[in-house]
Amino acid sequence: MATASSAASPTLIGSVQRALRLLEAVGSHAGGAPAKQLARETDLPLPTAYHLLRTLTHEGYLRREKGVFTLGDAARCLVGGATLQNRRSKIEDSMAYWRDTIGVPIYFAVYRDGEIEVIAVSDTPADPAVDEWADFRETGHAHAIGQCLLSQLDEGARQDHLDRYPVQPITPYTVRDRRALLERLAGTAPMQPLIERQEYALGTVCAAIPITAGSAAGAMAISLPLHKEERLRPAVDWLRGEVGSVLYSLAFSISI
Repeated sequence: MATASSAASPTLIGSVQRALRLLEAVGSHAGGAPAKQLARETDLPLPTAYHLLRTLTHEGYLRREKGVFTLGDAARCLVGGATLQNRRSKIEDSMAYWRDTIGVPIYFAVYRDGEIEVIAVSDTPADPAVDEWADFRETGHAHAIGQCLLSQLDEGARQDHLDRYPVQPITPYTVRDRRALLERLAGTAPMQPLIERQEYALGTVCAAIPITAGSAAGAMAISLPLHKEERLRPAVDWLRGEVGSVLYSLAFSISI
């Protein structure tokens, strides 16, 4: 049994390799190519090429029209997934660079489907992120990320959010009521940092900057211990200047 299994493995791997070569060949032709040409370009026997092309077509990786093979939806999803992963990796690398350069935790969040969603956090043991001791989604009025995201919503969406997640005390420093929160948001100039001090976590100050892609809202944020508050504004101003270098990737992440 072991001998049969060992003999079968190279055959299966070889089939995958040949199928991938065919996919690459098809992808190199914008208008597609017929089986005979693809077999020739991949140096495969025509019967083998036909068999693999039929299988790839059946699985949705290829499409066949009038004898010409083109990439199918499944293959395009693979390409799109790789592109998305590359962009996410770029965002994570940038966040790690900013974290190490400024020496503060970095947060990236979006407002999607009526909810606050923290997409990524980059911190270190020496500079840890704020513990989510109260659900970020339900306490958007109390932290800089949530306030920054709420400031970007239209009036209807903002009121809807506060109807679902009412303003309530989280710490002694939390904004006192809905009216006070709305006045603060209205008084924040567009694209300016939004700063909160101990409203979500005692002993912590935070700042967030808006990132907008069309009608979608996003935010980058930092946090610091209260005794290092003098570093907050210079750090967030530096971050705001750096975000433009990966703004396209950030906007893409907000929109998906």
